[in-house]
Amino acid sequence: MKKLLIANRGEIAVRIINSARSLGIATVAIASEPDAESLAAKLADELVIVGPAQAAASYLNQEAVIKAALDTGADAIHPGYGFLSENAEFARAVVAAGLIWVGPDANAIELMGNKSQARESAKNAGVPVLPGTEGPLAEGDDAIALAQEIGYPLVVKASAGGGGRGIRFVESESELLATIEMAQGEAGAIFGDSAVYMERFVQDARHVEVQILGDGTTFLHLGDRDCSMQRRSQKVIEEAPAPSLPDAVREKIRSSSVELARACGYSGAGTIEFLYDPVREEAAFIEMNTRLQVEHPITEAITGVDLVREQLLIASTGKTTLTQEDISFSGHAIEARISAEDPFNNFFPSPGTITKMDWATGPGIRVDSGFAAGSVVAPYYDSMLAKLIVHAPTRDEAIEAMNAALDATVIEGIKTTIPMHRALLARPEFAQVTHHSRFIESTPDILETA
Repeated sequence: MKKLLIANRGEIAVRIINSARSLGIATVAIASEPDAESLAAKLADELVIVGPAQAAASYLNQEAVIKAALDTGADAIHPGYGFLSENAEFARAVVAAGLIWVGPDANAIELMGNKSQARESAKNAGVPVLPGTEGPLAEGDDAIALAQEIGYPLVVKASAGGGGRGIRFVESESELLATIEMAQGEAGAIFGDSAVYMERFVQDARHVEVQILGDGTTFLHLGDRDCSMQRRSQKVIEEAPAPSLPDAVREKIRSSSVELARACGYSGAGTIEFLYDPVREEAAFIEMNTRLQVEHPITEAITGVDLVREQLLIASTGKTTLTQEDISFSGHAIEARISAEDPFNNFFPSPGTITKMDWATGPGIRVDSGFAAGSVVAPYYDSMLAKLIVHAPTRDEAIEAMNAALDATVIEGIKTTIPMHRALLARPEFAQVTHHSRFIESTPDILETA
């Protein structure tokens, strides 16, 4: 691999540029017209404007992205996360164009992109799953009888869904059939696939996940993370390793995640996500993300492994240089996703020009951002500005370090979610690890301590 096109924007594009540069790989950034002066656009060796502001006409325009790679002589494409990163059609098109795809095989993306098929694959690989339907609901299925077997409350999930989308909750039998019909309609409209399945809902569940790496022959894990602090199914604070997990549960999710990677011949970086029921002390499979996760820096912090570098090496050579014995863990890391939103105004987006951006610095502090003072936050894309990461010997020290880092950070010209992060870190539930994935929605006074 000599020249890499990065099919993304913002902090992840900057992140990939830095790792590529460490390997001596030249970089090509793509950008929409509003992003022409972005940090990633300035840092890359070359820049190609691929379209107007609308993502569908720029970052999601497969033909334009591949043409940009070919026109600049790039021999590889890294999709980052979001946009085209889990699009099997795009992965195939990249390979068909004679380019290296930095990611898993399109067949693995397709398999894991269908949530009911992924669930079945996980089950066959020995990964624990929640009680649910065997595959998507079919015409003629007795949904009421199936739901009675699963038990209420339950969730109706789009087979093609993911990232917290395509999920409907059902509290009782009286809501079931109408909810299924609604979910099928939504799934068809959003994902182009109306198939849905049912699964038991775990009350007050925590969201834990395992980072895996493979090259099609060798498979390993790089520990676990907890991403339970979420707002409307979008992660807000993540930490590694996942705190307060019984040893048996931790070992089970790690080992079974490796077996799932092995079962689908996985190549590259991926994440197996679980719901953890603290009452039953059981974890169960949610989905597999066949890409780099936003929260990958906390795994890098506790392992010392550069995951993007590993992705590039695996894509270049077909092999990983790592084995499970090479992976060791040190300390505790926490990441805060800081967005351009006003937490005191129902998290309304806050686009505009950043007039000042001063981050905390010091040992154990890392900032991944696609913005700087003078940058314009456009209203067209995800509102995340940066990820603030701290690494310390213990969880308590990491919480203390994150509080200090947030206090030392100054961003002006726009509103940010920093007050929300301060409030969440101050909650006794977070300190005691009694929070869960619906904690923010269930705590209406959460910002009163901000």
